[in-house]
Amino acid sequence: MRRPSPSSGGPITRVPGMRALLTMSALGFAGYALLLPVAPLWAVHGGAGAGGAGLVNAVLMLATVLTQTTMPTALRRIGWQPTMVAGMLLLGLPSALFMLTDALPWLLVLSAVRGMGFAVLTVCGSSAVAALVDGPRHGRAIGVYGLSIAVPQLLLVPGSAWIAEWLDFPVVFALGALPVLGTPAAAVLGARLQRVTAADSGDTASAAPGRARWRVLLGLVLPSLVLLAVTTPGGALLTFAPQFGGGAALAAVGLLGFTAATALSRWAVGGPADRHGPRVFMAPLLGLCVAGLVLCAWAIADGGSRGVALVVGMTVVGLAYGSLQNLTLVEAFAAVPRRAHPTASTVWNIGFDAGTGLGSLVVGFVAAGASFAAGLATTAVVCVVAAGAVLAVSRSGR
Repeated sequence: MRRPSPSSGGPITRVPGMRALLTMSALGFAGYALLLPVAPLWAVHGGAGAGGAGLVNAVLMLATVLTQTTMPTALRRIGWQPTMVAGMLLLGLPSALFMLTDALPWLLVLSAVRGMGFAVLTVCGSSAVAALVDGPRHGRAIGVYGLSIAVPQLLLVPGSAWIAEWLDFPVVFALGALPVLGTPAAAVLGARLQRVTAADSGDTASAAPGRARWRVLLGLVLPSLVLLAVTTPGGALLTFAPQFGGGAALAAVGLLGFTAATALSRWAVGGPADRHGPRVFMAPLLGLCVAGLVLCAWAIADGGSRGVALVVGMTVVGLAYGSLQNLTLVEAFAAVPRRAHPTASTVWNIGFDAGTGLGSLVVGFVAAGASFAAGLATTAVVCVVAAGAVLAVSRSGR
């Protein structure tokens, strides 16, 4: 594994193109965050059960993952700027259409369209970090980029269910169109990336020989596994916290703790990742995630609502969730040559969104047959397996 060494430089936010990236990301993730817990609640409002509610975000993430697989080709053939502008529109515009129906089939269609836009936002955003900032500062750059993603979630995920309950669902759906306001920033950033990546045109991992492509993908297996493991419980908490019991206020406090810990940890871990490498932190953080999940499961077991324990557990999970997002992306970029960074970004985002979708789907169906506590315990087992894989690979010296 190549480990970048820290280097001095000006503030990350002064790197050309970074401010446009942060603006686009903040507005895009604001629209995403608002509907993440509210769209399943809207499905329940229309008569869907826990399984149907879980399908809403599962379909969102399935469409995201499927679209992400096409992103290297789309960027090469269509170009950064039109792809990114289209992505922001696909993510934002369908939100307003949720006002028209709470029927589950239509909610799934709209979620699929939003997933296509979210795929563009996620792949282009993380690819932009690698393209705009030099390797020795990737950890810090990813931390700043992570703040632009996590702060909207910090403010809006806990508050969206409250807004829906006290002001009504259409208010949330109107605010969910915020990504549309990010299209000018997407256009500016797309033009910048087109110039920056011009030198690498035709030299991407997708154009490399088959054996080289397999080496690239092999290097991405470990960070993808770790990311999948931690985003599965993260997706479950984001989707189902309002349904754990205890009312909207407790859900809002729990999600506030989760998203605040995510935002701070994703930013704070950037410097240590640049200094020591990301892998040394992975297994301990997965263990921390397991501890938080066990506490959450106990808090809601047997229909109980142990509010303090639930909030503390969700906050602990948020620490691992945010830190491992940064660390796995740094690991992915360090594991492949520069020309393969778009592929690394695509694979990383597939792992992130597949985990989020699996958390929504698996925990939803486990809850339908047993309980939410059993669903969270299932995701804790996944984290234990991933921690074992990290320790095994580290001991092998790979």
